[in-house]
Amino acid sequence: MTLQSAQTPTQIAAAPVPLTPAASDQIPESSFGGAGVLIRVITTGTATSVSVLDPGATPLSNPGTVTPQVMPATGTRVWLIPRSAISASTGVATVTFSSQAGVTYELTRA
Repeated sequence: MTLQSAQTPTQIAAAPVPLTPAASDQIPESSFGGAGVLIRVITTGTATSVSVLDPGATPLSNPGTVTPQVMPATGTRVWLIPRSAISASTGVATVTFSSQAGVTYELTRA
């Protein structure tokens, strides 16, 4: 697992910082803005599925159901990871990648 940090947007144009995913990455609560964090996934030849783990649990303490976001082999997709993805016990949100080859991503506070 890799602990990743989001960029904070400013009024001055800045180049995004690409992150190379591990099979499982963690985003600390300090990287989240009021609404969450935007994740922008860029693929270059390898399809991958990206999942934001649900920190909630059923009454039997089973993790919530995770629906992966399917990325095309070559393309870019962006979506919001809400603050509700942050685990109360660890203080991080966990994102998993089915493939890491040919994949980068960016995190921006929202």
